[in-house]
Amino acid sequence: MKIAFLGLGIMGSRMAANLVGHGHQLTVWNRTAATAEAFAQTHGASVAASPVAAATAADLVITMVVDGDQVRELLLGLDGAAHAPGARTFVDCSTIGPAAAVAIAADLARHGHRFLDAPVTGSSPRAQDGTLTFMVGGSADDVATVRPVLERMGSLIVHAGPVGQGQVVKVINNALAAINAAALGQALLVGTAAGADLDALVAVAGAGSGGSVMLDLKAQPMRTHDYRPLFKLDHMLKDVRLCLEEAAGAGIAFPFGSEVAELLAEASAMGFGDADFAAVIEALESRADLRL
Repeated sequence: MKIAFLGLGIMGSRMAANLVGHGHQLTVWNRTAATAEAFAQTHGASVAASPVAAATAADLVITMVVDGDQVRELLLGLDGAAHAPGARTFVDCSTIGPAAAVAIAADLARHGHRFLDAPVTGSSPRAQDGTLTFMVGGSADDVATVRPVLERMGSLIVHAGPVGQGQVVKVINNALAAINAAALGQALLVGTAAGADLDALVAVAGAGSGGSVMLDLKAQPMRTHDYRPLFKLDHMLKDVRLCLEEAAGAGIAFPFGSEVAELLAEASAMGFGDADFAAVIEALESRADLRL
């Protein structure tokens, strides 16, 4: 299949590499042209000068960028991919929230195109090895059409419902992950203050009911203050805020989500926005006046 891939950041570059590795003809575009050129030289893809140029030669257009404004600009802006001749399918793997997904889908439909929201979870290691989880919103027929492509990038493809529902599942999942990470940081601080052996605490938690993916991924980075980004803190803050918008719209209080949004915002204000969201520990340490 001829695919246009728009957005070659930490996640997108790895996802696109898996598509090339499985034989798809890929045309790439990135806001920083040098990034696209370097990717093409390494992986054998073609480079397009604009989103519309990338889409012109493609059957399927995949976007992986930061937010809904960027997706809208790439697809529907003056040089957006939707203006390419011919009908095609668009799959957005960014996390943009359900309202943006539904609105973009409606605008693309007016151009004769189909749209699916397919945000991912798994961070860069799973993007690298093609084991991401996709939460897909769209019609059953459209999901069936793109599933073989998504399976080249992910090991679990979940049809969450109509357009927008992939985003609903994604933002709730990420809020839960952020809450879990913040709770882990608090537990490590309590252990430090109480004089606990943190190696023992982590070992026991990991072997019992306190175990979690966040414990496995974030305990050591928090303890060593190593925030090399697998998933940027500012991106997590955006996702938690999107979840809080959904909760408010549904009339459901989400106090744990509100608290972790405040902590992430504090860590971002301290200069850790581009760091991994394990840096939420910085806000917790500041509040406790205690360093791990």
